[in-house]
Amino acid sequence: MIRTLAKKEDYRSRKTQKIIKFMLFFVFSVFINLPVHAQRAPIDIYLIIDGSASFATVKNEVTAWISGRLDQILTDGDRVTVWSAGTQSKVIYTGKIEGAPGKEAVKKSISDLAPAGNRPDFSGALRDAASRQNSSYSYTLLISASPAALTSVLLSPQANLLRFSRIEEFPDWRALVVGLNLDEKVKKSATAFFSQ
Repeated sequence: MIRTLAKKEDYRSRKTQKIIKFMLFFVFSVFINLPVHAQRAPIDIYLIIDGSASFATVKNEVTAWISGRLDQILTDGDRVTVWSAGTQSKVIYTGKIEGAPGKEAVKKSISDLAPAGNRPDFSGALRDAASRQNSSYSYTLLISASPAALTSVLLSPQANLLRFSRIEEFPDWRALVVGLNLDEKVKKSATAFFSQ
């Protein structure tokens, strides 16, 4: 009897470990394996930029970093939306990438951003981005320059939108790659994987 219970518990433990490994693999592959300069289907790309006064001190550094990042990930056909997360979040650019002029238009919208106010509205921008997703995958990049800016998101109903995130820290700002709407995809993929 004890041996049978131990076997059942061992089976459950191994199954739980498999599920956790699969979920981590899935999330990791979504964040890390975004094709760079590869032929892929167009995706939705969302850029949420801190529009508060804190952004002014790091604007040049962030703009240069984002420009390099966009050159790596954007391909023709991608649909890009850029938010300025100021006191209230607002869309400052939306369009489809059609060659170099499309990339330059996105970069210009970021360099023209005029920071103001004390608190960035990341919650509003994340909520809007999550509701806009048209393709099966999206890439969401959130830039925060305010030390306490993410606290308001973590205390809001939109905290679950940051559940699958990867943070890259810089001296005076941070970049978050946010996996929007991944909950259902992870659950479906895990169910399909374990029902085989």
